[in-house]
Amino acid sequence: MLDCLILGDSIAVGTQQFRPECVAYAKGGINSWQWNKQNKQQSLAAKTVIISLGSNDHAGVRTLWELQELRRRVFADKVYWILPAGNHPKSDVSIVDVQKMVKLVADDYNDVVLPILSLQSDKIHPSRKGYKALAEETKNGN
Repeated sequence: MLDCLILGDSIAVGTQQFRPECVAYAKGGINSWQWNKQNKQQSLAAKTVIISLGSNDHAGVRTLWELQELRRRVFADKVYWILPAGNHPKSDVSIVDVQKMVKLVADDYNDVVLPILSLQSDKIHPSRKGYKALAEETKNGN
């Protein structure tokens, strides 16, 4: 079993830069549906799993269903969800609704939800300080 696995979008890619010991199945710009489709054969078992999805979801993506489907496949001692702070204005999906969906799935499994505390100017991606904080939180086992 892996020690650490990071799953998701560009925020997951950035998080892996601060947790280089982790294996990452992550791609910038990917939405929840695309991620599930591209990674349906991957084993999602690790001691620690970090998930960042939802920022790229749009009206055509069944976000809640996709996040639930992903979480059903994860086997871990500890799972962290990085709470999306923002999304593209043309996504037609309220980031507040996406945040509620992430929290709902995390609550169902007693997972930890981590807000992004320091953002870049795009109000979506963590700043260097934000990535560093996320990396530290996921190392501490809180």
